[in-house]
Amino acid sequence: MTRCIYCNQNKPEELFFNEKVLVCEDCRKKNTLDIIESFCLSSFIDNSLEMAEILMKFPDFKMHCPEHHYLVPAVLLASYSKAVGKEEKLESWLKIARNRAEKVPGAFCGTHGSCGAAVGTGIFVSSITGATPLSSEEWSLCNSIVGRSLLAMSRYGGPRCCKRVTYIALQETAKFLKDRMAVKLDIPENIECSFFLQNEEQCLKEECPFYPNK
Repeated sequence: MTRCIYCNQNKPEELFFNEKVLVCEDCRKKNTLDIIESFCLSSFIDNSLEMAEILMKFPDFKMHCPEHHYLVPAVLLASYSKAVGKEEKLESWLKIARNRAEKVPGAFCGTHGSCGAAVGTGIFVSSITGATPLSSEEWSLCNSIVGRSLLAMSRYGGPRCCKRVTYIALQETAKFLKDRMAVKLDIPENIECSFFLQNEEQCLKEECPFYPNK
């Protein structure tokens, strides 16, 4: 029997987005933030990119929305917890990350000059390091990953695309973890976006590094 991909239970009810991804009725009724949290806690997948793409195909997950601000640290925490053998800490990390991510409003990239997905990378690092405003090395790590992510995002210009910046945030964090913390997360260098048709009016198309068949 096919399982619901979001709760890993044998009770699929419907097929959505023509992506052959099954979601049960119970999960379908949840809000997007709850789905992100429950999926990260129950999934056996250890690849943050794969987790992010499954979550972004959830029926209520919009093309552009502040839920991406929680998505980024959540899938990174799930992947990281498996990579370093600290899965027992995942639930508490996710609650910390969600509380912080919910304080980052939509359109933050344009109104404050700091993309919420990039802020999400800082939320991730601060969660695993226990950083506070009075920390030393931990404070530096948090700000370094956000700065690194923002610079990478800024190279492509606007208009904003929540999928593009999510991919960049995951890639940059994987590189950062390898360089600064000796932790390896597998993220492919070549990612092809499957959401570009939903963003037809604002998609950078060939100017985007994730545009298919570039």
